[in-house]
Amino acid sequence: MMPFAMPSNDHDLEDPALLRRLLRAKDRMDASSHEDWPVKRLAAVSGVSEAHFARSFKRAFGIPPHRYLLTRRIEQAVTLLRDTDLPITDIAFVTGWESLGTFGRIFRDITGKTPGAMRTEARAASSALDRVPACVLKAAQRPDLDTAVLEKRRRAAKATLRPSSTKEDT
Repeated sequence: MMPFAMPSNDHDLEDPALLRRLLRAKDRMDASSHEDWPVKRLAAVSGVSEAHFARSFKRAFGIPPHRYLLTRRIEQAVTLLRDTDLPITDIAFVTGWESLGTFGRIFRDITGKTPGAMRTEARAASSALDRVPACVLKAAQRPDLDTAVLEKRRRAAKATLRPSSTKEDT
């Protein structure tokens, strides 16, 4: 017998206990986005199986847990780039990235800009944004992760490749 209940459909998300457990995991990611949060750890925080957690989290919040964590890390990095003089390397490690190269590549894939370009642009625009509340800025600058980073790379690569034949792909 399995110790965890398996979801049968979207009605499971109407269960207040499950939603509280999912929010508990989401809150832990928010509070410690610099830490590693594999699905196994999140499922343990939520008290459900890994598969159940992953499916339920995506249905409840619209994106998988890993993409949610990436969103939080990028948001925090943008804030630090804009508001501090920390070197970009320090920002990468403070926000949970294990290498500067990975941070730079994923940051550029998600935001369309390098961290250095983002810092320059954010500081140039900061005088106009001084009167806007921080919560509104974060919401407006939240990265769009509806499409997986790897899918964005595939699409970009496909757009730059020339066809090998004159036939159209089907």
